[in-house]
Amino acid sequence: MSEIKGTIKTILEVESGTSKSGKEWKKQSFVVDTGNEYNPEVCFSVFGDEKVENLSNYKVGDEVNVGYNLSSREYNGRYFHNVDAWRIEKVGSEQVAETATDETDDTLPF
Repeated sequence: MSEIKGTIKTILEVESGTSKSGKEWKKQSFVVDTGNEYNPEVCFSVFGDEKVENLSNYKVGDEVNVGYNLSSREYNGRYFHNVDAWRIEKVGSEQVAETATDETDDTLPF
């Protein structure tokens, strides 16, 4: 399990299709700028209706933490890599919740 913090730079169009077994699928990719000096942009993919729908809650410019998995597969002697996001969270929403809890604890009379 790995995590990256950055700003959403681009959200690409939804891709869809039908698998060999006849099941419908959806996939969407998005790019996060980590601010690193070298190779700052990382393109993640989400797969499935629920994750694609969740991605629609975010917009370009949002600062996010992305939990992801890396995987590779071989096909005809070549390797292909996937960077699959399994969790996306807005950075500001976590900090607000923690701050509100801390302020409440400070005002208690005991």
